[in-house]
Amino acid sequence: MRSVVATIFRGAVRLLIFSLFSAIFLNAGGAAELSPSELRPLAARLFDSPPLQITVGPVKGEPPAQGVFRNGHLIGYLASTWTIARSVGYSGKPIDILVAVDGKGVLRGAHMVAQSEPVLILGISHEDLAGFVSAFSGLDLKAPLKGADGAQVSGIPQSFSGATVSSAVMRGAILRTARAIASSRGIIAGTATQSLAPATFSKASWDDLIEEGAIARRHITVGEANQALGVEAQSDDGGTFVELFATLLTPPRIGQNLLGPIAYSELAAGLGPDDHAILVAGNGLYSFKGTSYRKSGTFDRIELIQGTQTIRLGAANYRNVRQLGIAGAPALREIGQFVIPGNSGFKPAEPWQINLIATRDLAGGAVAVAEFALPFRLPPRYVSGSAEAPAPAASLYWLENWQSRVPGIIVITVMLAVLSAILVFQDSLSERFRLYRIVRLSYLAATLFLIGWWLGAQLSVVHVISFVQALLTGFSWELFLLDPFVFILWSFVGVALLFWGRGVFCGWLCPFGALQELLNELARKAGLKQINVNFALHERLWPIKYILFLGLFAVSLNSVTAAFTGAEIEPFKTVITLKFMRQWPFVLFALGILVLGLVIERFYCRYLCPLGAALAIPARLRMFDWLKRRKQCGTECGVCARRCTVQAIHPNGSINPNECINCLNCQMLYYDERTCPPLIERAKRRQRREEVAARREADSAGA
Repeated sequence: MRSVVATIFRGAVRLLIFSLFSAIFLNAGGAAELSPSELRPLAARLFDSPPLQITVGPVKGEPPAQGVFRNGHLIGYLASTWTIARSVGYSGKPIDILVAVDGKGVLRGAHMVAQSEPVLILGISHEDLAGFVSAFSGLDLKAPLKGADGAQVSGIPQSFSGATVSSAVMRGAILRTARAIASSRGIIAGTATQSLAPATFSKASWDDLIEEGAIARRHITVGEANQALGVEAQSDDGGTFVELFATLLTPPRIGQNLLGPIAYSELAAGLGPDDHAILVAGNGLYSFKGTSYRKSGTFDRIELIQGTQTIRLGAANYRNVRQLGIAGAPALREIGQFVIPGNSGFKPAEPWQINLIATRDLAGGAVAVAEFALPFRLPPRYVSGSAEAPAPAASLYWLENWQSRVPGIIVITVMLAVLSAILVFQDSLSERFRLYRIVRLSYLAATLFLIGWWLGAQLSVVHVISFVQALLTGFSWELFLLDPFVFILWSFVGVALLFWGRGVFCGWLCPFGALQELLNELARKAGLKQINVNFALHERLWPIKYILFLGLFAVSLNSVTAAFTGAEIEPFKTVITLKFMRQWPFVLFALGILVLGLVIERFYCRYLCPLGAALAIPARLRMFDWLKRRKQCGTECGVCARRCTVQAIHPNGSINPNECINCLNCQMLYYDERTCPPLIERAKRRQRREEVAARREADSAGA
């Protein structure tokens, strides 16, 4: 048996090294720019024409696009989402998709050119990506993307399993780019957008937009408000009653700078070509929102006025904005984004104003009313006589994703509630050996099959790197909210780190870790002898995973793409996300790790997992030590150390919190009177006392 185990171990190690280098070699290539020779057949395919009849013109115009000609006649355009929409993903790196629009305003299709988005690298095949972007073919850009009831029009791709965030980003980029090209070339042109300049983006700060007049501002003091309301002057009349800001979000230079690229991408992929959005923000004592809109459905403190027309702002077209993504923006008490429907008659290039309505109750039941106007006129740089790509209304992709994934959210929430109960009442569970084993194995199976293979919610070191990159390049909650399962799990794990450490995830919520442990359990039952790694060697192998994580983190500061390639050290994508449906080197690498795990329990968790290392670092801040030990641990007894799932217990009996996965195996042994030597000795002493007491009682009865 020992020779069989040694053969398995040596073979698995060789397989691991060979397949890892093969997998990294296969994954090292990045997407390249399309050459002219590649563009022609691609354009022919998108426009369903013979290649010999197709020619593709140079990039020109504003926004830039390439004309596609059939037998010399213009039939449509090709445009890049990166050039026009500045589409970015989790890592802040470009996602470039080539979009095709014909002369009738129909989106003929799309083609992925280049991407280094982490969620795509984590678990999506080239075929899935190609299928998703090509599914936009046939979409009529003149039609709204939502029906009258607010529901999405059928046939429009929403997202695909395993990459909720990526698909939402790509969806917004494709729709925004297609509308920009069709509008700027006069293919689709609404009456409300005839005089806006073509949709282009350039970086600007808050001060830049204020200086050029792209943001209107009015400051109203308490004294001015009191005077308008007929109230006597007060000592604090110089204070701020309200400081009001307003702007049009349609032009990308305004909207994208204010909201950030992700939020603006959401904004640009919503309703039909005549819709617009404005932003109103305020500081001071007086709220421009009030509270009555929650019941009435209409904001009664502000209204939009253009010429003789008054446009009431409704709650149905309102979105609260938590904070602005632009550099130099002041702290604002409240920010609101309002969609102005195309049928309202709103003309964005003509002057308009926000009317603020203030009221104050007077004696005798009378009410004083005052109005303060904040005029706005779009600066000349945003106005022209040509048609423009309109900014459709906001479509909260993340909210749509949450609403469409309610069953999965319920499953994860219930599982996290059960896990919380297990950890809080771990003593009661650990005292019951059989119940503990049933709960432990059942939960691991649920983690593998439900969280892993069904929901695809395998957390990864790629998420950690992406989060750090987001902090460095421009953080957006909307991006992380796009995948509800991953967001919920990371939120729970973040809180659990403070209470229990990294073991909550590694020991209970990691699908790949669960698979390793379940397979090892089967191997033990089959009689496969386990390899007991000498603790001195074991302790020196621990740093490998920390070195891997720090190496990936350091590489990511220079090249995120290279870091994601290196993150293939994680077999999660192959085993959990793609369910082994991948190129053979990746599959062999994953199988090698699983084979090693048959004879060394949780081999990958012990020595190679960079995510475990990443979680162990902040877990040093944990507030409580919930695992119990006896003074005999490590001196008179070493049972727990020998049976620890990942050998996290030192020979002296202390538990290393950086390595512990909170499996509670040692706690079960702590309460097991048949295994724990101190408890066995205590039981023997109790039995001897009972025997002595029984003899004495018998002697006294005989006397």
